[in-house]
Order: sequence, then structure tokens, then C-alpha cells
Amino acid sequence: MSHTDAPAAASAGLAADDEPQFITIPADTRADRLDKVLATLLDGHSRSRLQGWIEAGWVQVNGAPAKVRQVVGPGDVLAVWEQPAPESLAFAPEPVDFAVVDESPDWIVVDKPAGLVTHPGAGNWHGTLLNGLLHRYPELARVARAGIVHRLDKDTSGLMVVARNELAQTHLVRQLQARSMGREYIALAHGWLRAAGKVDRPIGRDARVPVRMSVDRPIAPKPAITHYTPARRGQAPAGEPVTEVVCRLETGRTHQIRVHLASLGHPLLADTLYGGRPTAGAARQMLHARALHFDDPGGRGPAAFRAMPPDDMRQVQEALQWTG
Repeated sequence: MSHTDAPAAASAGLAADDEPQFITIPADTRADRLDKVLATLLDGHSRSRLQGWIEAGWVQVNGAPAKVRQVVGPGDVLAVWEQPAPESLAFAPEPVDFAVVDESPDWIVVDKPAGLVTHPGAGNWHGTLLNGLLHRYPELARVARAGIVHRLDKDTSGLMVVARNELAQTHLVRQLQARSMGREYIALAHGWLRAAGKVDRPIGRDARVPVRMSVDRPIAPKPAITHYTPARRGQAPAGEPVTEVVCRLETGRTHQIRVHLASLGHPLLADTLYGGRPTAGAARQMLHARALHFDDPGGRGPAAFRAMPPDDMRQVQEALQWTG
């Protein structure tokens, strides 16, 4: 339904969600200026801050870029990417290393390396994937947020799609909203996960640890659904059980797979924020976005891509003794 993913980190170092918040204006709302109506719907944000979001392209009305003074009323659908307090704009082209898997006139599919931040935010205003995209594809400066449609955590590797024009961006975000964009991850988790299943638990900020997300009494929770299937089970050199898990997302919340698997008692290897340990040489959370599919915004039919895990994850896989 709208543009894309948010390129700023929320307070306490957390990045904004992959997907916007969709709000249908209630029937009892009086038609008025967008900034005024939005201020009544989003508690805790000043009018001036909301005006800044609108002017920067973080708000859409019925799938179209919003204007501060436009009149909205009952039934209008708003897409809002909630942002932190404004910081200096840091969306400048910079040479950044990342692999391009494929591209078309409407999209670019990249294989983001682990350790690369997706977009500028608190503590990471330069050297991000967004900066690199603007350097390699200068025309993306004309597309909101350099065409980024969804994000990956800094220490998660794998596939992302970037839109090359506004029409393609809108088309791809509508697929995210409709949950028709396929995103499949491979994870290495502590313990033996014995059966496939689904975690359907809303995710919000952890009330006790600001840098964490949580499914237990979260602040401002949003729906989150993860499907998981154990692919194989094994042991670390010290005998600790490990499961290789295939995860498929329906939604895209901050830290979603990490939080959901930890909620099952199976945190990712080396994901110390959620209880993981650096097992079998793992030095970062063992999570890789290995498959991506979407409908081509240019009408070319389904587009599907796969990417092998990077060297560091393969080395951990090879250090494990797989039993089935």
C-alpha cells in the first residue's frame, strides 16, 4: 500500500519496523488536516514531529505520498513509519561493499553481508547499505528512502529487494502488506527443535530492557507471525544440541525470528541479546535470509532468488556434527 521501510533507528538503538503501521481513520473522526488527525491517533508525538514525518515521506494516505495540509477523514487508510526524534540527515552517497544478485529496471536484489547496517540511524549515520545504494545507483536519490522496501538487522546476512522507482516501491510494499512477498531464512538455534510449527505472538519493546524486543508484556505490540521447520539436528563439538531451522515470515517486525525462536526456548547461536551463546565458533547471530520471491512490479511475473549462507555461517555449520 505505500512506500517502504524506515531508515532511522528508534530510541534506545532499535531500528524501526520493516513494515509501516496501517491505520484506518475511524468513522467517528471529523475530517481535518492530516497532521491534526494523526496527532489524535498517535499519542505521544507532537504535531511538529508528525509534520516532519509527513514532509519527509514517512506517511502515506491511501497509498499516495501525504501532504501536511491535506484533508483526511473516515475510511482513509494511513501508512505510517514511526520515527525517532529527528537527527541530521545522513543520506549521502558513500562507497560501501555489498553484492548485487540481480536487477531490472524496477528493482535491485542485494545480498547484504553481516555487519552492514541497512540504513542510517542512531549511532550509524554513515557507511550503511542505503549510503552504498545511493553511491552505486545515483538515481535512487529520487526514490523515497533510496528504494529500501524491507530491512535486515546489522548482523543478519542475506537477500533484500530495493525498488528503483516510486511505482515499484508502492507495488512491493503492497505485497508486504498482503503477506504475498516470500521471505525465507535459515537459522542455527540452541537445542533440538523437534517439530514444525508457527509462532503467532505480537512483538513490542521489552519493558525492562530497552534494547530488546519481547513477546512477554511488550510495549506497543504489533502482530508477528513466524513459521518454522527444523531442517536437521546436530551437536556442537562440546556436545551441545543445535538445530538448523528454516523460518518463513508473514510479518516483518524488529528482531522477529530472534525473538520468536527465543520465546520457544531456542535462541540463535551467538545471539547474546536473546540468550544465545557463541557456540561452535559463531561470532554473530546465526541468521541468514536465503530466499526471496515477489511479483515483478513491471509485470514480468514471479521473481525468485536464493543466496548461500556466507563463509562464517558455513564454517559454523561445518563445525557441527549433524545427526539427522
